Amino acid sequence: MSERHTITIPFADNDTARHLFGEQNIHLSRLSELLEVRVNARGTTVFVEGERYAAELAQNLLTQLYSLVKEGYPIHPNDIDYAARMLSRDHRTRLRDIFLDTVYVTAKKSLVTPKSPAQKEYIEAIRGHDIVFGIGPAGTGKTYLAMAMAVAAFTKGQVSRIILTRPAVEAGETLGFLPGDLAEKVDPYLRPLYDALHDMMRFEKVSALMEKGVIEVAPIAFMRGRTLNDSFIILDEAQNTTSEQMKMFLTRIGFNSKAVITGDITQIDLPPERMSGLIETKNILQGIAGIRFVYFSKQDVVRHKLVQEIIRAYEELDARKRGPRGDS
Repeated sequence: MSERHTITIPFADNDTARHLFGEQNIHLSRLSELLEVRVNARGTTVFVEGERYAAELAQNLLTQLYSLVKEGYPIHPNDIDYAARMLSRDHRTRLRDIFLDTVYVTAKKSLVTPKSPAQKEYIEAIRGHDIVFGIGPAGTGKTYLAMAMAVAAFTKGQVSRIILTRPAVEAGETLGFLPGDLAEKVDPYLRPLYDALHDMMRFEKVSALMEKGVIEVAPIAFMRGRTLNDSFIILDEAQNTTSEQMKMFLTRIGFNSKAVITGDITQIDLPPERMSGLIETKNILQGIAGIRFVYFSKQDVVRHKLVQEIIRAYEELDARKRGPRGDS
C-alpha cells in the first residue's frame, strides 16, 4: 500500500479562497472525488492527504486556480474536472494560458474559453490560418468554439457575414423523402447550428441579421456556384460530405474569408461505397501553407463527465468487433 502524504496549502486572501473553495466547499469536494484524496479546509488553509502524486497534483491545481481567481476568472465545478484532466496528463500545463484566453462573451455574459490544450491549439489555429479542420469526437467543442470565433470576428468587423452549413441529411441529402416544404425539411438538420448561434447572441439580433442575409444557415448544397467573400464560414458534420461536396465547398472560399470545417471521422453516415470528403481532404491537404488540421480525442470532451466513459466504451466495442488482427 502506498504511503499517505499530507500537504498544507495556505492562501492569503479570504475572498479569493472562498471563491476557489466554492459554495459549501463544492470545488474542494469535487477535487477530492476526482483525485481520490482527502481535502479539508480550515479558514483559508487547505489540507490534502493522499498518495504523494495525487496530493501534489491537488496542490498544483489549487495553487494555479487560486491565481486565476485573483485575476478575475470565475471558477465553475466543471473547471475542476478540466484542470485535473490537463494537469494529470502534464503537470507543467499552465492553466492561465488556457482558461484566460477569452474567445467571446456570450449574450448571457458567460465567457467562452478553451478548456483543454487541444481547444487552445484550435482557437490559435483559427486565428492564424484561413482554413482550419477540427477533427474529433462529439462533445469536444469543435463547433461551439468555431461559432464563438465567428461571432467574435463579426462583432469586431473582421468579416461582414457568417455562413453556417452542414450536409442536410445523412447519406446524401435525400430531402425529397421528408415531409413539408424545403425549410421544414432542412431545419432539423441545421438545428444544432441555430442552438450554438443563439447561445452567442440574443434571439432578436440573430433573427434580424438572418433576415438581412448577414447570417446564413443553409445545407451545403446551397453553396454551389457561389463565391464567399469577406465571410466566416463553418462547415459542420463534414464527415458526411462526399468528396465532390467537399471540393465544391473548399473552392467557394473567396477573399478575406476564413473557413472552419469540423467533423468526427468515426461517425460517418454515408453509404459504404461513398468516400467521406473529410477523410479524403485529411489525406491530400496536409502540409499546405494556410491550412491547419487540429485533432481532438476523448480527453477533450467538455460535456457531462460520463460522455468520456461512453466514448471509451464504444471504442472498446469497435476494437472487439475488429478482432485481434483488425478483422471485422
